[in-house]
Amino acid sequence: MKTGNHTISEFILLGLSSRPEDQKPLFALFLILYLVTLLGNMLIILAIRSDPQLQNPMYFFLSILSFADICYTTVIVPKMLVNFLSEKKTISYAGCLAQMYFFLVFGNMDSYLLAAMAIDRYVAICNPFRYVTVMNHRRCVLLLAFSVAFSYLHSLLHVLLVNQLTFCASNVIHHFFCDVNPVLKLSCSSTLVNEVVAMTEGMASVMAPFVCIIISYLRILIAIFKIPSAAGKRKAFSTCSSHLTVVTLFYGSISFVYFHPLSSYTVKDRIATINYTVLTSVLNPFIYSLRNKDMKRGLEKLISKINYQVDRFCFAKANKIHVP
Repeated sequence: MKTGNHTISEFILLGLSSRPEDQKPLFALFLILYLVTLLGNMLIILAIRSDPQLQNPMYFFLSILSFADICYTTVIVPKMLVNFLSEKKTISYAGCLAQMYFFLVFGNMDSYLLAAMAIDRYVAICNPFRYVTVMNHRRCVLLLAFSVAFSYLHSLLHVLLVNQLTFCASNVIHHFFCDVNPVLKLSCSSTLVNEVVAMTEGMASVMAPFVCIIISYLRILIAIFKIPSAAGKRKAFSTCSSHLTVVTLFYGSISFVYFHPLSSYTVKDRIATINYTVLTSVLNPFIYSLRNKDMKRGLEKLISKINYQVDRFCFAKANKIHVP
C-alpha cells in the first residue's frame, strides 16, 4: 500500500509489554486462557447438541454464542501468542485489516446474540404461555440471520473506511491486535469520517442491542416483582442471572474502551480490552454451567458419555493387545 512517499506493507504490534522477561509468562498465561476458552465453549456446544432437554431457544442461542466466542478469541489470541515468542512482532497490512474485520464481526455477533437471549428470557418470564409460539424455530433462525448479516455489513463498512486512509512515518500499533482506534491513530490523513461513522453508526450498532437488553430486563423485573412468592421470584431471577452477569462483563469493558475520544486511547484501554476479547469468552462457560442447573446437568451427562466412550476404547485396546 503506497502512502505518500512511504510504503507501509506491515504493522508492528507493540503488545501488552515490551519487556523481554514478560513475554514467556504472558505466553503461558494466554495459552492457558485460550485452551480453557476452546475446551469450555466446545463442551457447552456439545452438551447442548447432545441433550434433548436442552433443545430450546435459550440454549440454541447459547450454543451459537459459544461458537462466536471461540471464533472471537481465535481471531486475536493465536497471533498474540506467536508475537510473544517472536522478536519481530509484525502483522501484514492485509492481515491487519482481516483481523480487524473478523474481530468486529464476532464482537458484534456477541452483542446481538446477547440481545436475542434477553428477548428469549423476556418472553419466557412475561409471556410463558405464548413462549413456544413466539420463540419458534423460524423466529430464532431469523434473529440469528439478522445478527450475522448486520455484523458482516457493519464490519465491512469500517474496514473499507480504514482502507481509504494513508499511513506515513510510524507503523507501530500500540495494542496487541489490530483494533480500529489504535490503527486510526497512525493515519496521517484525516480520520474525521471514520470517527463520525464510529460515533454514529458504530455507537448505534452497539447501543441498539444494549437498549433492547435493558428494556427486556426492566420488563422482566416488573414481572418478577408481581410474583407473590419469594421462591417464585428466586426461580424467575435465577433463569436470568447467568445472562445478566455476561452482559455486565461484556458491555462494561466495551463502554470503557470505546466511548471516549480517540486521542485519549491509552494503555488502560489495552488492559480493559482483554476483558471482552479474552476473559469474557473464558468465563462464559463457567458462568452458564455453574449458575444454571439444566446446563450443569447437560455437562455432567456429556462428561459421563465421554468417559464411557474412553473406557470402552481403552478396554477394547487392552483386549486386542492380550489376544494371542
